[in-house]
Amino acid sequence: MNRSGVSIVTEFILLSFPCSREVQLILFMLFLVSYILTLMGNGAIVCAVKLDRRLHTPMYVLLANFAFLEICYVNTTIPVPSSLKNFLSETKTISFMACFFQFYFFFSMGTTETFLLPLMAFDRYLAICQPLHYPVIMNNHLCMNLVALCWVTAFLCYPIPIYFITQLPFCGPNTIDHFVCDPGPLLALSCIPAPGIELACSILSSLIIFITLFFILGSYILVLRAVLRVSSAAGRRKAFSTCGSHLAVVSLFYGTLMVMYISPTSGNPGGIQKIVTLFYSSVTPLINPLIYSLRNKDMKAALRKIHMCTGISQSK
Repeated sequence: MNRSGVSIVTEFILLSFPCSREVQLILFMLFLVSYILTLMGNGAIVCAVKLDRRLHTPMYVLLANFAFLEICYVNTTIPVPSSLKNFLSETKTISFMACFFQFYFFFSMGTTETFLLPLMAFDRYLAICQPLHYPVIMNNHLCMNLVALCWVTAFLCYPIPIYFITQLPFCGPNTIDHFVCDPGPLLALSCIPAPGIELACSILSSLIIFITLFFILGSYILVLRAVLRVSSAAGRRKAFSTCGSHLAVVSLFYGTLMVMYISPTSGNPGGIQKIVTLFYSSVTPLINPLIYSLRNKDMKAALRKIHMCTGISQSK
């Protein structure tokens, strides 16, 4: 393919973590263990909610969908399994189309998470501030419809920006100093500057992040006001405990997200980009199941039940 006599890039090279072969093997093992534990932890939550009828409530349905999203996240985006392959590969190449497909699914999954987290905050607001109306308002049917809306809307946010980026001429070099096809490094490789596309991506990301974050903060301000009106200390602790895990996940996710994508090409050093991206794409899906399961008695009981049933079936 040729545009105006310029040779067009047909594949990119993802540098990932340039280091010695021995260090790459160590990183490969670390990523592999992290990947397996992430699948096991989030898969256990999905199975617990599906198998334990006591957890068939909107709160746990949302948690199961969130855990399922984390499984999809690590399987379709970064840093696994693509980075696992890259650690053992000499070429570390990715085709032009595969790069943009990865870009699309990475951002769509991340956007889905930014929509699910406010929905979970809204569920806690209704449960604490509107306890008498909660079963009527937030039933399982409405909950599943809202979850589906989050997924569909998220996957409709980025096709147009990505399409315009694919129309830019990429004539070399084709080396991306990252382990994912990220908009910042990709736009830097374009033969011509694209400030309009860069600004559009930044505005879209900023709107998604800040609108959803403000919605979460607004929900929890109302929750805090309602909790402080509870007379008993035990009642306040119970209310806070149901929100603590979600707030911890929100802090981890939004904290790293805002560092990266409020201004994706703001000149952040490549090393910092990799570390921050690694944290919210790999570390947070790994520790989220721990945050939710360790602070929730019903979830711990369901997981113990699954463990006991698994042990009994293996002993037969």
